[in-house]
Amino acid sequence: MATYRDEAVVLRTYQLGEADRIICLLTRAHGKVRAVAKGVRRTSSKFGSRLEPFSHVDIQFAEGRGSLEVVTQVETLHPSQLGLDYDRFTAGQVLVETAERLVAEDGVPALQQYRLLLGALLAMNRADMSPNAVVDSYLLRSLAIAGWAVVLESCSGCGSVDDVGWFNPQGGGTVCVRCRPPSSARVDQDSLRHLTALLTGDWETVSRTEPGVARRCHGLVVAFASWHMDRGLRSIPFLER
Repeated sequence: MATYRDEAVVLRTYQLGEADRIICLLTRAHGKVRAVAKGVRRTSSKFGSRLEPFSHVDIQFAEGRGSLEVVTQVETLHPSQLGLDYDRFTAGQVLVETAERLVAEDGVPALQQYRLLLGALLAMNRADMSPNAVVDSYLLRSLAIAGWAVVLESCSGCGSVDDVGWFNPQGGGTVCVRCRPPSSARVDQDSLRHLTALLTGDWETVSRTEPGVARRCHGLVVAFASWHMDRGLRSIPFLER
């Protein structure tokens, strides 16, 4: 049976039978991979704890006969501490659910999405990083990689840079007074500055944003992500509690 190794982030796990699990991972070189980890739920398993969601691992697969590979070896590269904090755990759930949705097809390399997800999860482990800010930045940047880049410097309808003071998720971002649909939300310069900082990863600017502005921008980002991914993320309501 042929084998191969890769780096991966664990996205999700599912129980299989009495002792096995199906592991969904986003790998560096092979995109999204689903694999069976045999006996991983037994207390005697050598790598059960290494295959929990958010873990960054070096993993070896044996090629399976169907759509599932078989996990044969796992080494931890970066253990996750998100399970120790509810806010960070729920934020991490948003990250992995988004990655699983945006990388829709198994076995297709998605290196940019992999790198972005890994960076976001590592940032989430840092005590000085706001979970909501990491989530908002990740959503905007992962959607941009997937082809849905938010427009923030001009009207997403006509391209004008004048009177761009509204935000419309369905339209793709900011809109001018002439193009804005009735459902558009008013945005001020502080909000646009914060959204731009989230998109570019300017954490110094993000850290200086007033909490009220950050909350308003979070709502805009979630609305934008929900629209372009066709349906809302199941994990978002838990984060917002």
